[in-house]
Amino acid sequence: QVQLVESGGGLVQAGGSLRLSCAASGRTFSSYAMGWFRQAPGKEREFVAAISWSGGSIYYVDSVKGRFTISRDTAKNTVYLQMNSLKPEDTAVYYCAATIQKDGLGRLPAYDYWGQGTQVTVSS
Repeated sequence: QVQLVESGGGLVQAGGSLRLSCAASGRTFSSYAMGWFRQAPGKEREFVAAISWSGGSIYYVDSVKGRFTISRDTAKNTVYLQMNSLKPEDTAVYYCAATIQKDGLGRLPAYDYWGQGTQVTVSS
């Protein structure tokens, strides 16, 4: 069992930055691949970024490449999403998720555990 708690969301102007954190419980955090997803009002939840259990493989949706960076700190059982050059279209609730799977990290059904989400609002 893994419990995930996100933090770091907030209101920021376009062009600004935020860093989201996701703290995971459990002693097997290092065995899980981690992902970030987001859901805007009236839209489906979509993949944003993922990092493999080792940190050796990282994936991003095209719309955030070059602006967002996912990383993990195994010693702190935490995964981060550094978001720079934020745009109004990045406004959404951001969720972190964990999976024991090693493939298909861009797919929602691959993930077994989800956090409660943190709101990110980017004003124009």
